[in-house]
Amino acid sequence: MSASWPMPPLPSLSPLLMPALQDRLVLLINHVVSREPIAAQRLRPLAGRGLVVHLAGWPGLLPAAPDLILGVTPAGLFERLDAAPQGASGLRIEIDASNPAKLALGALTGEPPTVSVQGDAAVAGEMHWLMDNLRWDIEDDLAGIVGPLPARQLAQFGRTLRRTLSGMAARFAKTTSGSGA
Repeated sequence: MSASWPMPPLPSLSPLLMPALQDRLVLLINHVVSREPIAAQRLRPLAGRGLVVHLAGWPGLLPAAPDLILGVTPAGLFERLDAAPQGASGLRIEIDASNPAKLALGALTGEPPTVSVQGDAAVAGEMHWLMDNLRWDIEDDLAGIVGPLPARQLAQFGRTLRRTLSGMAARFAKTTSGSGA
């Protein structure tokens, strides 16, 4: 049975839930940054500058996705802010989120999203360096919880799953682009 009327948008996520999710994301980002001392060292000179991450084109049917506003701390880490720092130079990153499924699939396959960057060139350069050089060592973190052998096996399973999903996505993209639909 199909609906013949326009579907109403889904309710927005709780104003309390999104800041909590963003705080967890900032903790993860800081965890990755702190594992590489050079990363925090490169960020320290940017203390007080801001970074706004905006999901451009987010579908109106989905719950609203608020901007993630970050500030660089004197320790060379990030903190979530409620508003961009006034008077400080910063950066605005807009990620094309008009197709959230494609965005999520790209995260799985390692394909970077379409991004637009505006603002301070120094901040942009350091963010580019971080994106190119930092990786979350999930296997190492898991080893601290479950031990090295199970962590290695879980990481291997994750890599196999990622390759499988990536291959399926590539085949799907090839069949849909070649179908003329």
